[in-house]
Amino acid sequence: MEFTVAQVAEVLHGTVEGDAELRINRLAKIEEAQAGAITFLANPKYEPQLYTTHATAVIVSRTLELRQPVAATLIRVDDPYSCFTALLEFYQQNARTGRRGVEEPAFMGPGSTIGDNPYRGAFSYIGENCVIGRDVLIFPNATIGDRCRIGDGTVIYAGAKIYADTVIGARCVVHAGAVIGSDGFGFAPQPDGSYRPIPQIGNVVLEDNVSIGANATIDCATLGSTIIREGSKIDNLVQIAHNVEIGRHTVVASQTGISGSTKIGDFCVLAGQAGLAGHLTLANRTTVTAQSGVGKSIKEEGVLLQGSPAFALRDSLRANAIFRHLPELERRVTALERNQSEQEKP
Repeated sequence: MEFTVAQVAEVLHGTVEGDAELRINRLAKIEEAQAGAITFLANPKYEPQLYTTHATAVIVSRTLELRQPVAATLIRVDDPYSCFTALLEFYQQNARTGRRGVEEPAFMGPGSTIGDNPYRGAFSYIGENCVIGRDVLIFPNATIGDRCRIGDGTVIYAGAKIYADTVIGARCVVHAGAVIGSDGFGFAPQPDGSYRPIPQIGNVVLEDNVSIGANATIDCATLGSTIIREGSKIDNLVQIAHNVEIGRHTVVASQTGISGSTKIGDFCVLAGQAGLAGHLTLANRTTVTAQSGVGKSIKEEGVLLQGSPAFALRDSLRANAIFRHLPELERRVTALERNQSEQEKP
């Protein structure tokens, strides 16, 4: 794809300084950019590279004062970082829209419908009585079970598995290898020590603008729905158990595990390898740091948790500081006990 600087500036609502008719065909980091590339400057520590970059165009702040001449054409905007992110989204969307039509073989079951302008990759499978919106992209080897509903503009990448009765909103992304709607881990202990499977007859609901990472797994509910609310982002290799509810615009990083029936609030952050026990509630804007284990509910909003078991960050840092001094404290206590013992001798 190729665009002029003027076209890019129009998308970003920016102002051009330089040749607006130069052509852009790729995006790059400022230190690596060559002719034909567009880049951005948001962090002041990279400003010296603005004067040496070979990029054709650079997105900069409207308030940036140049210290020396710049060879590249500038696009001045209010927030260079956000604008470059928007440009990445624009570029990705245009790359996706190049795929349209139906590749053979592809299957769609009886009673299913799909809206205008779709893409169905080779060996993709759509079950019976599904309702799929317009501009939906379904990549090769993706599987969509019976009675699923998928909103406009959603992308299902190669090899993703969407179980029956799953509901996916508009503009969602399900990355390769993700499994949405598999059975929850429900087994009833029996008197003889064996386990009897508990039927999992609920479903999974992803609201609008949800992103599910590669090889993430979201279990269906035992009854009702496992729900990921609007705008939340789930990283690769995350496990979300049955009947979990994740609030709006919450982010969950890789290798995190969330046990059954836990409810997570809006605008929360779960860092990598965090673990949450079942039947908990986390208040809005809770942050769980990497490798922390949460074993109790958090009712106060905005709490930052660390450790395993996790507790408030300030207390955790104090505890860690004391822990580092334990060997010294042990030596001092031993010395005090020895002195006390010698003083008590007749």
